[in-house]
Amino acid sequence: MSAAMQLGGILATPLVGLVLVSLSGRSANLRDGISFTTAVVLFVQVLGLVSDVLGGARPALTLVEMLPGMSLSLAVEPLGALFALIASGLWIVSSLYSVGYMRGNKEQKQTRFFVCFAGAIFAAQGIALSGNMLTLFLFYEAMTLITYPLVTHHGTEHAKKSARVYLGVLMGTSILFLLTGVLATWVLAGTLDFRHGGILAGQVGAAGTAALVALYMFGIGKAALMPFHRWLPAAMVAPTPVSALLHAVAVVKAGVFSVLKVIVYIFGAQNLIDLGSADWVPIIAGFTILAASVVALRADNLKRRLAYSTVSQLSYVTLAATLLAPISLVGAAMHIAAHAVGKITLFFAAGSIYTAAHKTEVSQLDGIGRRMPWTMTAFAIGALSMIGLPPAAGFVSKWYVLSAAMSLEHWLAVGVLVTSTLLNAGYFLPIVWRAFFRAPPDDAHDEHHSDDPHHGPHGEAPRIMVFAQTTTAALTVGLFLYHEPVLRLARAVAGGF
Repeated sequence: MSAAMQLGGILATPLVGLVLVSLSGRSANLRDGISFTTAVVLFVQVLGLVSDVLGGARPALTLVEMLPGMSLSLAVEPLGALFALIASGLWIVSSLYSVGYMRGNKEQKQTRFFVCFAGAIFAAQGIALSGNMLTLFLFYEAMTLITYPLVTHHGTEHAKKSARVYLGVLMGTSILFLLTGVLATWVLAGTLDFRHGGILAGQVGAAGTAALVALYMFGIGKAALMPFHRWLPAAMVAPTPVSALLHAVAVVKAGVFSVLKVIVYIFGAQNLIDLGSADWVPIIAGFTILAASVVALRADNLKRRLAYSTVSQLSYVTLAATLLAPISLVGAAMHIAAHAVGKITLFFAAGSIYTAAHKTEVSQLDGIGRRMPWTMTAFAIGALSMIGLPPAAGFVSKWYVLSAAMSLEHWLAVGVLVTSTLLNAGYFLPIVWRAFFRAPPDDAHDEHHSDDPHHGPHGEAPRIMVFAQTTTAALTVGLFLYHEPVLRLARAVAGGF
């Protein structure tokens, strides 16, 4: 298969799935089967692409020539291949989990949900395979629009208000800041194509570069740097599979992927070192890490705690990327993968708890691990990854970031990493303790409520949900034990430094 057909097929597959899912809405089994099959087909296609990239290939395809030197184009490099692999792989387990969740909770508008989910994966693949900043920007905007109906899924006033915050922050930052940065880059560099070493190197001085860095860092609102983070906790009003999509599969990964892509291919790491124009970004990222961790520490609502954990964890990638050392770039790329499998496990577990027990608060989870051992074991593994402890993937990525900070003697970053690790432990380990080592409340043993899902012995969520979350938990451990393919892609990102 030619490179053009390979890239075109990857982009077309989720679109074909979207259409077929829409047409099969009258048959839930057929619709869900199509969604799952499409995810598997996409993953196989991306897996072949990753194999080619690891072998040194760099496929490219021009979609539309808009102006001389300005086109919508696809081009694959190691970072994009990694993001495409994450999004396509986690779509498989997400589609399985979503079937159990949507049916188990008797959610309305399930066909629309699966259509928008496929659209979000299409946008994610477009972002991953973008050959220039214009293409990335257009797919970035498409992702915001296609996920808006997912956030407002329940149709309540609260959902609509939260969705407006979601749309307002993401569209506002991208149009006011990111688009301005993209246009300025075009004027200064004469191109928007991604190039190792950066297209702005030698084109603008230190002050101008610092201004552009600010436009990009705050314009990529999906990376959730404070103060442009409110969209993320606001979106927690959506069903849990949507939260998993936002936090692990597509949306926030598109944000931190774009941050890393801009650092490496627009500005150039060495160029930023020479100019010192990004030295302020680790301070903002460090503040976001610690401030979000403190909010998470005080949150009793489980999804809110996980949301602010995501705000914090995303800034690990931004911090690592702007330390501007080869090993920190490797750590940033690794953390995109580690956070994806760890955080999706945590949200899957939260959804299972809600489906089986209708519990949403941390204070309600006493003894729940005794009745939902699979769910809470998966949660514990995801929590270890977020803290950065073995045998979970988060240990590997945080080790690289901490090693970079130590080697650079960037003591602010070292302090942030150590303090945030303690804070992570402070808001995750008590959940595990409650689940396994505290006695359940007295009403949990009340047999008179055994038929009520809100009370009594409820056991695990539907098996398909348990299978999905144990799979991602296993991936979290597997990525710790065998991370060489991901590490090869991450090293290739920093290889042109």
